[in-house]
Amino acid sequence: MRIGVTVFPGSNCDRDALYAVERMGAEPVGLWHAEADLKGVDAVIVPGGFSYGDYLRPGAIARFAGVMGPLEEFANEGGPVLGVCNGFQVLCEAHLLPGALLQNTHMRFVCDRVRVRVETTGTPWTAGGEVGEELTLPVAHNEGNYFADAETLARLEDEDRVVLRYVENPNGSANDIAGVCSEGRNVVGVMPHPERVSDPALGSDEGLKILRSVLVGAGV
Repeated sequence: MRIGVTVFPGSNCDRDALYAVERMGAEPVGLWHAEADLKGVDAVIVPGGFSYGDYLRPGAIARFAGVMGPLEEFANEGGPVLGVCNGFQVLCEAHLLPGALLQNTHMRFVCDRVRVRVETTGTPWTAGGEVGEELTLPVAHNEGNYFADAETLARLEDEDRVVLRYVENPNGSANDIAGVCSEGRNVVGVMPHPERVSDPALGSDEGLKILRSVLVGAGV
């Protein structure tokens, strides 16, 4: 299985994600922001960082990068896409996921490891987990406060589209939401960084439970 990792100016987790893809047993493929070509990959990870310096607001400029056209087409055709942190923000800006990521309610950057609970296994990126399973994953963000209007939040809950939920909310996110999926369930966005805990040498490999799920869903 070949998994693409997008690289924007200001991305800083792309190499971590490429390494994590190797660790999960797939072939990593770099996808340059200016090239409208997904190179025939089977899944895509949009990694964290500060794409285009987070100018205007996080993800607002990356959303218009050359690679995003084929990525949106891939997602709309059911291809598995995972956005992590800034990648989650990019996918919200591209309207591939509902809601927005606002500044943390305490107005400070948060860099910590947090407990999150798997809320659904009905996505390509959580298919290998168990509902109710708790994972410890790193977070590092200033704008991780998930927001959506009351009607959208109710629909996300009713349709089982909250993917991860914080056990202890670090940023004020509505309904303690740490990750959501699209209506088609193939596009997932999460604020915690599974790629940063993909090797025991990094202190843990719990993040592989998220990343390897896409192999489970593909029957690999």
